[in-house]
Amino acid sequence: MGIIKAIGEAVAKGLADQWLEVIEPDRMGDQTVMTAGIRTRKGQNTKGTDNTVSNGSIIHVYDNQFMMLVDGGKVVDYTAEPGYYKVDQSSLPSLFNGQFGETLAEAFNRIRYGGETPYAQKVFYINLQEIKGIKFGTRNPVNYFDNFYNAELFLRAHGTYSIKIVNPLQFYAEAVPRDKEHVEIGEINEQYLSEFMEALQSAINRMSAEGVRISHVSGKAAELGKYMASVLDEDWNKMRGMEIQAVGIAGISYTEDSQKLINTRNEGAMLSDPSVAQGYMVKQLSEGVRNAGSNEAGAMQGFMGVGLGASAMGTMMSGFSQMAQSFGGGKPAPAREWTCVCGTVNTGKFCSECGKPRQ
Repeated sequence: MGIIKAIGEAVAKGLADQWLEVIEPDRMGDQTVMTAGIRTRKGQNTKGTDNTVSNGSIIHVYDNQFMMLVDGGKVVDYTAEPGYYKVDQSSLPSLFNGQFGETLAEAFNRIRYGGETPYAQKVFYINLQEIKGIKFGTRNPVNYFDNFYNAELFLRAHGTYSIKIVNPLQFYAEAVPRDKEHVEIGEINEQYLSEFMEALQSAINRMSAEGVRISHVSGKAAELGKYMASVLDEDWNKMRGMEIQAVGIAGISYTEDSQKLINTRNEGAMLSDPSVAQGYMVKQLSEGVRNAGSNEAGAMQGFMGVGLGASAMGTMMSGFSQMAQSFGGGKPAPAREWTCVCGTVNTGKFCSECGKPRQ
């Protein structure tokens, strides 16, 4: 039992005027990985229950589809080329390899007697398009050591990935349940998703080892996809005939403790700049003056507190200034002179004559 390619458009046009059985693929959506063939006769679609592909039937194969002729659970012939094919019960398998080359014929020799199914004779179609929009998300936070923060941080990631079936015979033998005529990726994805998440954690840990900043991970979708491919493709290709095509990260979030640590580290980095630190303290002083009037102990008590804070802040700002000049190799700015009520000229905070504080 095999198939013969029907050459020429005349064959296709002539079918409309004949009572030959034509087999077309059933519904095949964006996430369909396999569907069965359905019979059509003179514009009518019929499911049929005889489980037999009649001798002389025409099988229609579209672009990006792989058709298999199955007899008693055995793949007896296939094609990876679009077109019209005639079923010939007396012919040997034709094996139209198409884009897959001779590697597909080797796979056929390995699995043509594998798998049992309750159907006697059936036509199945495997989707060769990229299967997109497979969702993933980390149930538990993934650890990530960041050299910049010198800390073990934890993140969560979610997004989508896509696969492509690169060996449809292997995929049919290993990934498709034998009792199914129509399979969506979501129906068989639980095991693969677990393996995907393990590979994702491995890929993220690899990025950490290479010193990638945690804040840059979301922008490394292409590199992450390559990491995933290197981890998964060898097993997925050899065992199931499919590969990772792309990984899209929709969002990355940090655990609460990790976010606090990041914020603290970033604040410290900002305040290590004297000019930023001075600006921060001036802002705090301004807020203190604005809030002093609402002090429960009275406005005067509030302003006294602000004054004490300002004095301490002044000392700190002076220290920051001196530190900045010291680091820059310069000399401290000369102290500003002031005249006390007693007439003595001073440069310190208190009068050298009468001891009164500078006003």
